[in-house]
Amino acid sequence: MREPAFWYRPRSFKSHFLRPLGALYGAIAERRMMRKGFDAGIPVLCVGNYHVGGAGKTPTVLALTKLLRALGESPIVLSRGYGGRLQGPVMVDAAGHSAADVGDEPLMMVREVPVVVARDRLDGVALARSRGATVILMDDGFQNPRILKDASLIVIDSARGIGNGKVFPAGPLRAPLKMQMSRTDALVLIGDGQAADDIAAEITARGKPVLRARLKPEAASVASLFGKPVLAFAGIGDPERFFRTLRASGVEVARTRPFADHHMFSKAEIDALVDEASREQLTLVTTEKDLARLRGMAGLAADIVPFAVTLEFDDTPSLRSFVSDRLFKARERNFAGR
Repeated sequence: MREPAFWYRPRSFKSHFLRPLGALYGAIAERRMMRKGFDAGIPVLCVGNYHVGGAGKTPTVLALTKLLRALGESPIVLSRGYGGRLQGPVMVDAAGHSAADVGDEPLMMVREVPVVVARDRLDGVALARSRGATVILMDDGFQNPRILKDASLIVIDSARGIGNGKVFPAGPLRAPLKMQMSRTDALVLIGDGQAADDIAAEITARGKPVLRARLKPEAASVASLFGKPVLAFAGIGDPERFFRTLRASGVEVARTRPFADHHMFSKAEIDALVDEASREQLTLVTTEKDLARLRGMAGLAADIVPFAVTLEFDDTPSLRSFVSDRLFKARERNFAGR
């Protein structure tokens, strides 16, 4: 879906008009979040958002994957497979599945970490454990109480924040902010913006860590676009963040084409982008997540350059200490419960 512009305005008649629906939605979400979850029997780390749309969950999951492996763990990612048709539980196969099967994010992540897609997260836990997972990395699902979480890390784009701070559909929040903050174990702020400073201060006051990180373009991606003006397109939660990252990396962005999050591109749309880039003598570039959706469409990705980024934390030792502590406490609880 494409986010309404009024979500990110401080005052809006539309937002005011939708506040009663937001209050109802928020009350239901808050009550649901209070339910007791199922104990997976192994540690569960959840990477989520307070709001609808993207903020950097996928790079955060991949960064945690590397950290967990350095700690000797065998993580498996659990995803609902948004945008895919398969109910699961199923282990994602990069060669045998398409984004239409399992969603774009699982298809992108499986190149670096095993991924289970399951609409029913309990079924997904069982499959992950049967495949040798020592830790489950839950991609999204913070507001879903189905599984007991040993740590919930909330990701916010520091330049964008959480919009007008109102609950869907009056704003982008998935549940009332205070309720969500009370369930937050760590906050991950991506970038150097100040839009989430108030939230960071509140989380700090609650005695929870605020971890700052930034997206770092891979050197090969930057080098491949050096001196080449580009036509950049993206169908992610915040396409402008992708365009800003390109410019900050020294890439000459001549044209931009934003699409809705998880947009399933048609052949006609890609042909039009290729034609425009060819006419203007531009290089066509997009995100790895967008390219994952195109890999199932034979021939469409041939003229498109992916721009790869990784997430780097400013204070990796603090993140390592937080994760290690949560793993220890989870295993201590599971041992005591035997």
